[in-house]
Amino acid sequence: MTEPTGSGLRTNALTQLDSVVMSLAGVAPGIAIAASTAVLFAAVGFAGPAALLYCGLAVFGIVWAFNYLGRSEVNAGASYAWVRRALHPLLGYLAGWALIVSGILAMVALSLPAGSVTLGLIHASLANNLALVTLVGGIFFLLMVMAVLFGVRISARAQLIMSGTELMILVIFGILAAVHGASSGVHSFSWSWLSPTAFGSFAGATRGFVAGALIAAFYYSGWDTNANLNEETKNPRRFPGRGSLLGVLCAFCLFQLFTIGADMNLSAHTMSSNSGDVLGVLGQVVWPGLGGRIIVVAVILSTVATLETSLIQGSRTLFAMGRDGTMPKVFAKIHPSWRTPWIAIMLLGVIVLALFVGANYIGSLSTVLSDAISAIGLQICFYYGLAGLSVVVLYRRHLLDSAHNFIFIGLWPFLGAIFMFVVLGESVSSNAAATNWVGFGALALGLIPAGIFWSRGAAYFRRPPKEERVVGGFDQPVHSESAAG
Repeated sequence: MTEPTGSGLRTNALTQLDSVVMSLAGVAPGIAIAASTAVLFAAVGFAGPAALLYCGLAVFGIVWAFNYLGRSEVNAGASYAWVRRALHPLLGYLAGWALIVSGILAMVALSLPAGSVTLGLIHASLANNLALVTLVGGIFFLLMVMAVLFGVRISARAQLIMSGTELMILVIFGILAAVHGASSGVHSFSWSWLSPTAFGSFAGATRGFVAGALIAAFYYSGWDTNANLNEETKNPRRFPGRGSLLGVLCAFCLFQLFTIGADMNLSAHTMSSNSGDVLGVLGQVVWPGLGGRIIVVAVILSTVATLETSLIQGSRTLFAMGRDGTMPKVFAKIHPSWRTPWIAIMLLGVIVLALFVGANYIGSLSTVLSDAISAIGLQICFYYGLAGLSVVVLYRRHLLDSAHNFIFIGLWPFLGAIFMFVVLGESVSSNAAATNWVGFGALALGLIPAGIFWSRGAAYFRRPPKEERVVGGFDQPVHSESAAG
């Protein structure tokens, strides 16, 4: 495939700082901590920091994979394009489809807490008003649609403000939690919380590690947003990959700081009794009164920021598919002034709003979406795992050139991929049947458009020539026929 040129997207619009911010916003540390801390503690107790540490190591393997895949090919479709080259066109298509479907479900899921938490700041009773929650959540989502629609520079500036403020608030409260916990906390910190022995005996350790990994994997998802923005980024072969590495490292530090802080300051009963508002309770413990409520602002900003990044990822993947003729060509249409794939953005916006409103007012649909949201992890692990294998295949000629190549392009991504597939398998065995049906059913739906456009002769579905399925040199573009024909 040739490098995409003249696509109409705004080139050189994003800086290295923008890439870091986009990656961190995709992880959404505020909402991840607020929603998952109590769940993680319930699953593994004080081994939460260990689960985040070892899962984080595996996730970094996939981050390294994206780093080197991005250096081999600049494409807004990211894993959709890379997996095609390395493994198979159908797997590449399903990787892109998994990203789109999981993003849609995530946006539906996050619009509700965006409205609920915001109204809760005004008055606690308003957080349970379904009509107001739906209205405010919908308004937040529409604002993000407009930010994404009106140009990548506007999206980046909005993210810099939202994620920068979120990060500042989280760092302040993380430090306060550590200081308060050290002086008058409920539990004393122990280095054993970071040890593999934290999971217990051998049999118990295996079960505990898997349980913790299933939850920890969801903490880290979303960091790859900037990979789909590579065509719009300065130094597109380097900046997106570096941005992901720095973004995940920052998120990892925040996760550890708050998980340890919660373990030190909150009892098991407090966490289980306030599972939906652990961050708010922790804020009141370390800064009682009005000051403690400031941390809720970080949750709101985090939620809204990740709405934007999910929309960016889905629209850029649809754009790449439209350009390749594997989805309707209209999705590749770029607005002449905004330089964004506006039709793809609008379509995703309409779908998400319809599902969001329906989920709140139609009981049966709400049940289906609850199972679907639980199934997001299946789809994420699927395309992350494929990316981890792809970098090993594409760079196979260079893996033994140096110890660095062997570790960072070969061994680490490969182990990360294995980890993702193990988590996927364990998720299947532990999920309810409905969750698995929704997760894999949504993924299987991608076979329908794949079959339609394959039958129409889309060049994307032709297996790349042998020389294209291996990287000849670092940072060298591929010089063969484009998938778009």
